[in-house]
Amino acid sequence: MEKIKRYLKLVKFSHTLFALPFALIGFFLAVQNGGAELSMRVFGLILLAMVFARNSAMGFNRWADREIDAKNPRTASREIPASLLSSRSVAIFVIVNVVLFVVVAGLINKLALILSLPSLVVLLGYSYLKRFTPLCHFGVGLALGIAPVAAYISVTGTIDISVLILSVVVFLWSGSFDILYALADEEFDKSEGLHSIPGAVGRKWSLIISAVTHALVLPLLVLFYFTAEMGTLYIIGATLFSALLVYQHIIVKPNDISRLNAAFFTSNGVASVVLAIFTIADLYF
Repeated sequence: MEKIKRYLKLVKFSHTLFALPFALIGFFLAVQNGGAELSMRVFGLILLAMVFARNSAMGFNRWADREIDAKNPRTASREIPASLLSSRSVAIFVIVNVVLFVVVAGLINKLALILSLPSLVVLLGYSYLKRFTPLCHFGVGLALGIAPVAAYISVTGTIDISVLILSVVVFLWSGSFDILYALADEEFDKSEGLHSIPGAVGRKWSLIISAVTHALVLPLLVLFYFTAEMGTLYIIGATLFSALLVYQHIIVKPNDISRLNAAFFTSNGVASVVLAIFTIADLYF
């Protein structure tokens, strides 16, 4: 049980809340608006695919960054640097989850199987972006942003404009909050030659870029309302979601990032769940 707990902590399993609610929106959007049949088999396979995909991405991230994490005081206590898990066992963990992800995708449909391979390139490849570009935060955004469209494809085998808009929402939302998260490592990134927006432009401009990117989410939420033919419950959920985005930028200031965890973990976790609950409820009621 202790070993299992270490693996769950390694991949920050609780953070599945960031992407899973949007995958659920994609699923129910496909059923209600895409004319697909409500299949509990496909629903279960999508949940498994999400878990295996996220385990693969986070496990690989920890393995790829093991030497960097060991140098960073903030991350030195992570499982590999702290010798709680060996790099070899984590590599095996990643391989197992990659294989399971591809197998589950194949069980969903042929298109999902084909798209599982480029999805893995995104899920694993984003870990190396900070070695090359300060836009690495949007690699995280892309990895999370494919969740809604992947779920929609799993149900219908097709893509709709409304779910593409939702994926762009997730892309901008998560890329923006990753900029905030990177504020904690601004000085370390500079000293190690790693790339990030905080390291490139400093704290003040990073907050401005993050706020502007979050602001771009708002008109897309309106566009989703029209393309998906949503109603009042969605408006309530989207309003609460937007308010939580604003809240992040109120509590994190250039001269005070002490509430960064509240902005990153609590606010975003609640925001994604709230939007999913109201959107799915709107689709059905």
